[in-house]
Amino acid sequence: MRLGEMERLRGELSEFVADVFASVPRRDQRRWGECYLRGLMLDGRRKSVQPMAARLPDGNMQALQQFVNQSPWDPLPVRRRIAEQLCDAVRPEVWVVDDVSFPKCGTASVGVARQYCGAVGKRANCQVAVSIHAATDTASCPLNWQLYLPREWTDEPDRCRRAGVPDHVVHQEKWRLALKLLDTLGEWQLQAPVVVADAGYGVSTPFRLGLEERGLAYVLALTGQEVAHPENARPHQPAYGGLGPPTLPRYRTSSQAVSALAVEAGAGRFTEVTWRQGSKGAMTSRFAALTVRPAGKRSLAAAQEAGGGRNRWDGVLPARTLLVEWPDGQEAPTGYWISNMPAATPIADLVRWAKMRWRIEHDYRELKHGLGLDHFEGRTWRGWHHHVTLVTAAQAFLTLRRLDPKAHTPA
Repeated sequence: MRLGEMERLRGELSEFVADVFASVPRRDQRRWGECYLRGLMLDGRRKSVQPMAARLPDGNMQALQQFVNQSPWDPLPVRRRIAEQLCDAVRPEVWVVDDVSFPKCGTASVGVARQYCGAVGKRANCQVAVSIHAATDTASCPLNWQLYLPREWTDEPDRCRRAGVPDHVVHQEKWRLALKLLDTLGEWQLQAPVVVADAGYGVSTPFRLGLEERGLAYVLALTGQEVAHPENARPHQPAYGGLGPPTLPRYRTSSQAVSALAVEAGAGRFTEVTWRQGSKGAMTSRFAALTVRPAGKRSLAAAQEAGGGRNRWDGVLPARTLLVEWPDGQEAPTGYWISNMPAATPIADLVRWAKMRWRIEHDYRELKHGLGLDHFEGRTWRGWHHHVTLVTAAQAFLTLRRLDPKAHTPA
C-alpha cells in the first residue's frame, strides 16, 4: 500500500485500533500500535522495525522497538477482539489447524532449533509456530498463535530465561499446543464449526481423541498408511471358563492400511464431486466415503480409555468415516481423510471441508510476503508474540475492508 493510500485510511485505522487495542492501557502504546500497523501495511521489502520507521513520516525506531519488544501489554485480549470481529465477519465453515516455520540464523532467537522447516522443505535452523485459522473458500484469518519450544530449549532454563520465556511454559507437542489454542478460543466464547488439519495432526490418535472429548467435529488428513478394520469387523469373545479373569474380546482378522481398504472398496464406489470454482474452472475429482474402525495400539488404548478402561470396554473399535480421493485416470487413491462426522453426512460437504484447508496458504502468503510475519528480528518470547499479534491485526484490518462492499481496498 502506498503512503498516500495509507494516509486516506488513517481515520478507519484509528477506529479499528481503538476497538481491538482497547485492552492496552496507555494512549502512547495504542498510538505506537497504530504506527506499527501502518508500517506493516506500507509498501516495502522489509517489515522489521528499522526500515518501517524509515518509511513512516512519524516513525521512531527506538519507540517502535520498545513497543514491540519490551512494552508489557498483553497480546491475548487483542487477539481475542480480532478473533471476535473476524469470526463475525467471515462466518467460517472450518477452523484450520496448522503450523508455520520461520528460517533463522544463530541460536539466540526464542525457540530456534534445527528442525523440519516447511519454508525450505527440509530440516533447517528455524522457529515453528502453531496457528488456528477461521476459513471459508473466499476469506480466512488467523485466530490464535503459539510458538513451539523444542526440548533443547526447555531443557535449558537459563536459555529460556534469557529469551524471556515464562516459567510456566514447558515443551509440548504441536498437537497439544493446538488443543490448548482451541481451548482458549472456546474460553473466548467462539465455537469451532469443523476442525480440519493436515496429516501431521490427523495421524495423531491423541489429537483426534482430544477433539472428540471437546465435542468438536473434524475432517483430518491421513497418509494412507494408518491401519483400520472394515466397518463390519467384530471382535471375537472367547468363552469364559471361570479360571482367572475373562479374556478380552479380540479381532481375529488383521487390520489393513486404509489405502488397501480403499482399493478393496473398488473404483465403482467413487463418485464425482465438485468442491469449488478455481481460477481455471470447476475443481472436480472422484471420492468415496467408507466406514472403518481405526486400529493400531494407540487407537486401541484410546478406545479403551473412552470406554472406561479395559474392564468396561466392550472390545468394539469405534466407527469413523474415511474419505478417499481417487482421481480419474490414477491407478490408486491419492488422498485420505478421517472424520467423526455422522455416516449420513453428505459427501459433498466432507469434500468441501477437507479441501478448504488450501485457503490458509493465502493467509501465509499475505502474512509473510505482504505483512512481514517472518521479518521480526527480535529474540524474545514477548517480542515474538507481540509481532505476530500486530501482523494478525494488520491482516484483519485488510480482511474487514475486503469484506465490506462499500470499501475500496488499495492493492
